[in-house]
Amino acid sequence: MNQNKLNFIAMNKQNISLVIRFLIFVLFVFSAVAKMFPIWAFEKQLVDLGLMSWCWAPYFSRALIALELALGVMIIQPHYLKRIVIPATIGLLVVFCAHLTIEMVKHGAMNGNCGCFGQLLPMTPLEAFIKNVVTIVLLMFVYKNTTDDKKSKDRFSVLLVIWLICTLLMYVLFPFCPCAKATNNPLPAVEVEEIVDDASAVTNTGKDVLGALPGDTVKATIDTLKKDTATVDPGPAKVKSRFNDYAIFGDKKVNIDNGKKIVCFFAAGCDHCQNTAKTLVKLSKNPGFPKVYIFFMDEETFKIPEFFQYAGAQLPYRVLDIPTFWTVLGDGGSTPGVFYMWNGNIVKNWVGIDEKAFKESDLLQVLNKK
Repeated sequence: MNQNKLNFIAMNKQNISLVIRFLIFVLFVFSAVAKMFPIWAFEKQLVDLGLMSWCWAPYFSRALIALELALGVMIIQPHYLKRIVIPATIGLLVVFCAHLTIEMVKHGAMNGNCGCFGQLLPMTPLEAFIKNVVTIVLLMFVYKNTTDDKKSKDRFSVLLVIWLICTLLMYVLFPFCPCAKATNNPLPAVEVEEIVDDASAVTNTGKDVLGALPGDTVKATIDTLKKDTATVDPGPAKVKSRFNDYAIFGDKKVNIDNGKKIVCFFAAGCDHCQNTAKTLVKLSKNPGFPKVYIFFMDEETFKIPEFFQYAGAQLPYRVLDIPTFWTVLGDGGSTPGVFYMWNGNIVKNWVGIDEKAFKESDLLQVLNKK
């Protein structure tokens, strides 16, 4: 084989390597950006996987996305390409493959979204594993066919600056509040809203209203109230729910564990949440329907007025920061989340948009159940 042919093959390999480097740049940048919108979904995935708590998830998620973005940019620059950038990129992909292997063993190869491209482009663990293996093979080809330019001097400072800019960008674009120190009294002292929900409360209210009437009339009326309320099901024994410590709506602390309540977890920009709220507003016009309270996630809160305009009425609500929202919603929770409660006991709950999605008929059935 003559020298010209060898040079031609070498040149072709160099050109192929450049194309591969550009494709990997696009892949990594796209993957990083996809995880950013919304970034809370990536944080929640880290928590759901048991990798860390909500206190650490905001730090780790931004650091990981910044690293992925930085490696994507580094792959198209020449400094320390063969000695640092390509090995580091392969190393990160190997870590991802190890994690995906564990998830496939635990939950199945085709179950769930790996989160590689956030919520923008769902991928199963097996699909993500194959993608990573192909990328590693391509990077090994680039490594083999990359030669260091001996005429130029590698500058580690270039890599450092790229990483620092990407990291700083993540924390500037997506600020967050560090976890507050836990206290025994997480809520400020506020007025408590008394809710009339049980038979004794009805009877006591009757006494107050009839106080100005003649004695015989009062006695007869109270006896009637007692007879009517005696048939009212008092429900299960009262317990303290996990929602109770956060039940401040407006300037009132609601006794959310007293009687029947419906507690909802919504995102203001979620179409499914808006439709669920609209159904609940319609049902709430019926006499005796449980009072509805809403916890909003601190995401796109500027859409809350539009949310209630679509729903048809404003319901009592409170905005919770993202870690608290998902913690109070509970493990495996998703939006829209709807909880039918009786004396603090969760009688029935609906979460997400799949098999556990909220249905009006299901709620009416459980409400009418004796």
